[in-house]
Amino acid sequence: MADERFLGTGAKFPLQVDPATGRIMTVSGNRTVKESIYLILMTQLTERLVRPNFGSDIMNYAFMDTSTTMLSILRRDISQTLLQQEPRIADLNIETEYREERGAVIVHIDYVVAATNTRDNLVFPFYLDRGGYSEEESELEPLERRYYDEEAMTEDDEDWS
Repeated sequence: MADERFLGTGAKFPLQVDPATGRIMTVSGNRTVKESIYLILMTQLTERLVRPNFGSDIMNYAFMDTSTTMLSILRRDISQTLLQQEPRIADLNIETEYREERGAVIVHIDYVVAATNTRDNLVFPFYLDRGGYSEEESELEPLERRYYDEEAMTEDDEDWS
């Protein structure tokens, strides 16, 4: 495997403490790019006072109409935001899938880490409505658990949804 130190090292998201050392857990290599994309999508514009241009405005789509046009606009906005704020990625492809039973749009993000020419992807569940679910729906497996990167979860994270 090529040396990926130039991609950087950062704190693991969500923040976790290594039980063995008592230090904040870190990630490096291609994993930093994936977590950076997730942070960009989860941070609202102007949420960070020091960096008001960091983040995305996808929360503006929370109660959007799920027409083909609106999903296309959402894809375009996510693509522009990621290409502008994450310079380590290239060849970005975004697909959306509407899940009516859960009120969510599943955003499939395929990208290439430009420096290593490594293809990777991220599946991001974007909830349009966090309202109450029926008893039948609440027994279904949460979308986050199904789509979040399994290798990043620890035994303590089983009930993080």
